[in-house]
Amino acid sequence: MVKYFKRPRDINQRAASTVAIATGQFIEVSDKQSPEPTPEERHTAAVMLGRKGGQSRAKKLTPKQKLEIAQKAAKARWGKKDSTTQ
Repeated sequence: MVKYFKRPRDINQRAASTVAIATGQFIEVSDKQSPEPTPEERHTAAVMLGRKGGQSRAKKLTPKQKLEIAQKAAKARWGKKDSTTQ
């Protein structure tokens, strides 16, 4: 049975793996440095980084900039006319 593997996304690594397979010198080329974290670990890390980034951005904005961002968001959310409810 032939074992298939996920080919690398990087074009140079993919070319090297293709040549290795064709010549019978297959060496798996992996672009991963460490094992992939579990979904729970990824979610926790993303939440922590998101909170940190949002707080940093909020500290840097002036009250006027915050107001403009809020107005733009409100306009995008509620400003659209729905053609089905006329």
